[in-house]
Amino acid sequence: MLQLAKKFYTSDEYLESENLAEYKSEYYHGEIFAMSGASFNHNMIAVNLIHALHSARKKSCRVFSSDMKVQLEKDKHYAYPDLSIVCGHIEFVENRDDMIANPTVVIEILSESTKDYDRGSKFMAYRKIRSLKEYILVDQYSVHIEHFHKTQHGFWMLREFERLEDELMIESADMILTLDSIYSDVQIRTPQG
Repeated sequence: MLQLAKKFYTSDEYLESENLAEYKSEYYHGEIFAMSGASFNHNMIAVNLIHALHSARKKSCRVFSSDMKVQLEKDKHYAYPDLSIVCGHIEFVENRDDMIANPTVVIEILSESTKDYDRGSKFMAYRKIRSLKEYILVDQYSVHIEHFHKTQHGFWMLREFERLEDELMIESADMILTLDSIYSDVQIRTPQG
C-alpha cells in the first residue's frame, strides 16, 4: 500500500497561512495543528479568569486571551495558550503585534483531548522560555488547579488546589484569585467518554 508523505511547513509558511486563515492553529516542528472549539465550561473558566486577573492586575502586568500567540521555540513552536500574562516590557516577535516572546505566566484550561499534551511536551517547551515563572493548569471537569512555580534556582515546584475556598497566589504577577471566582457558574461533572 502506498503511504503519502507527511507535509512539513517552514515557520514562515505557517505564519503566512495563519494570517489568512479563518481558524487558529498551532505550529510544532514543521507540523500545523488546527485548534478545535471550546466547551461551555472552558469558556466560563476563561471568562472568569480574564475578569479576575484584570481586576487583580498591577499596572506593570498585562493579561492576554487565547488570541495572543506565544513563541515557545524560535521558528519551531508557536502556541495559543488560553491565557497569558506579561509583567514588564512586552517583547513582540519580529515586530508582530499578535505574538509575544516573554510570557511571565501561562494558563491552560485542560480538556480530555489536550490534558496530556498540556502537562507533557507543551509544558516542557514552555519551560525553555526564560521569562516564564508560572504555569497554571485548570481542570474544567472538577475543581482542580495545578500551579507550577519556578524557584530562584530554576526548579519547578507544584502546588495543587481542590477546594473552592482555596486562594491561588500568582506571585510573579502579585495577584491572588479564589477558586470560587475561577469556577463561578461552571458545571462541574465528569467528562463524557
